[in-house]
Amino acid sequence: MINLVEIKNNQVVVSSRDVAENFGKQHKNVLRAIDDLVAQNSATQNMFNEQVREYHGQDFRYYYMNRDGFSLLVMGFTGKKALEWKIKYINAFNAMEKKLKNPLSLPNFSNPAEAARAWADEFERRKKAEQAIEQNKPKVLFADSVSVADDAILIGALAKLIKQNGVDIGQNRLFQRLRDMGYLIKNGQDKNMPTQRAMNMKLFRVKERTVGNPDGSVRTTRTTLVTGKGQIYFINLFLKRRERNEDLRSDVHIRR
Repeated sequence: MINLVEIKNNQVVVSSRDVAENFGKQHKNVLRAIDDLVAQNSATQNMFNEQVREYHGQDFRYYYMNRDGFSLLVMGFTGKKALEWKIKYINAFNAMEKKLKNPLSLPNFSNPAEAARAWADEFERRKKAEQAIEQNKPKVLFADSVSVADDAILIGALAKLIKQNGVDIGQNRLFQRLRDMGYLIKNGQDKNMPTQRAMNMKLFRVKERTVGNPDGSVRTTRTTLVTGKGQIYFINLFLKRRERNEDLRSDVHIRR
């Protein structure tokens, strides 16, 4: 149940972004559902606390919600996976609320045996926490970058995010890496379009636009965009490769 819920102003809450991610929903749709709940009944305003976060000059909305707000929101989420997450959240709320009601008592340090046990327990807790941080390091490093990424972005923007996370790479080099690794088509009319396997992995989507020519004819342009899932995938991939000091050019991860 780690990190499913948190404490804000002495209340157990969960963020709309986490709910969207865990239940497989688009965050903008979760926001719309919460907005509708708040608009329909003023009593729900105490259940949802709207927040705004600035990122790269843009404001992004999200909500913190308490147990009641969460219950109202996910009431209509159906399916086996949704049920599993509902149970996980219920258990997480229960556990965190229990901690709030029953804060940990300090050990009796005048008792050598009790003090020794307390020291050993704290040492073990910190050791496990450090191991968890190390295991999740790539995801932690990228958390701030991707937490506001509801929409797909250009590959050039992805290159900037990767560079912000400590990997020195520009747009052109990133295009070349993605072609070499089999995520983008190398040649022909579809050059730099996603390979079928990459599309199946939902790392990209293709935006099509109809453009009028001066002679009155029309043409269709296609642009490769990196999804939120793709942003997490590629930045974690590049961070892991950097940590192992491996050359990405020689690594072919998927086949078309």
